[in-house]
Amino acid sequence: MPTSLADLPVRRLTLRDLTACADLSEDRGWPREEHKWGLLLASGTGYGIDAPEGKGLAAASVLTSYGPELAAIGMMLVAKRHSRQGVGRRMMRHLVAEAGDIPLTLHATPDGRPLYEELGFTVTGRAEMVRGHFRPAGPPAEVPTRPATADDLPAILRLDTEVFGLDRTLVLTRLPAFADQIRVAEDKNGITGYAAAWPDTHTHVVGPLIARDTQTAKALIASLAAGTDRPLRTDIDVRHEELLAWVKACGLEPVAFNDVMTCKIPSLPGDWTRRFAPLTLAAG
Repeated sequence: MPTSLADLPVRRLTLRDLTACADLSEDRGWPREEHKWGLLLASGTGYGIDAPEGKGLAAASVLTSYGPELAAIGMMLVAKRHSRQGVGRRMMRHLVAEAGDIPLTLHATPDGRPLYEELGFTVTGRAEMVRGHFRPAGPPAEVPTRPATADDLPAILRLDTEVFGLDRTLVLTRLPAFADQIRVAEDKNGITGYAAAWPDTHTHVVGPLIARDTQTAKALIASLAAGTDRPLRTDIDVRHEELLAWVKACGLEPVAFNDVMTCKIPSLPGDWTRRFAPLTLAAG
């Protein structure tokens, strides 16, 4: 029998745990996000610690693998009633052990960063979350976009692999069912960018956002905004200063910052200049 919360066993989560995961999100003051949990549990590997009182989860997280080169840790949550009792450290140590020699990345809140640093993670970047009703400001970006079709998927996957630096096929092939909108920009040589908008509790989240340049990123965001009455939310790499200034001028307000952290790798692979926003902070 475990002698403390930190000794509780970690088990694999399945889609049958979806409600318990959403309950845990709500317990921490986050949106329930059943839709996102469903994607993560289907495309990644969920881990959980059952609450010792026999109801719900004491902790949960998801490990999304991109082969031997990288895995992303996301949705690292501990129930309020079990916080600061070693449960989060227990879960993180388990995830790091499961990954073995595979480099890891995660997005850290200020509260979580000290634990991740203790486990060998270092800050290698930053993302700013913005949210609000999009109102076009200034001249429109002169980059045409259109809805993506099934025929575009191979080209989207090729572009994404080039920019992300790794193959995300397992996740991105679920994107058409997960997102309410996917749009592409293209020129005579093919697709130069793509973006999706997927439903969260009260918003549409823009991500992934892959684009040849800032003008293309602006056009994709504007075209997604035109297709919804909901507020938009997205997490933009702070190095994209022009895009951040533009979305704020268009009505999206700063919400929070998250540190991009890595372990066993000095920085993320790929081309950050064309990677504007992740699919979700939980999966990269």
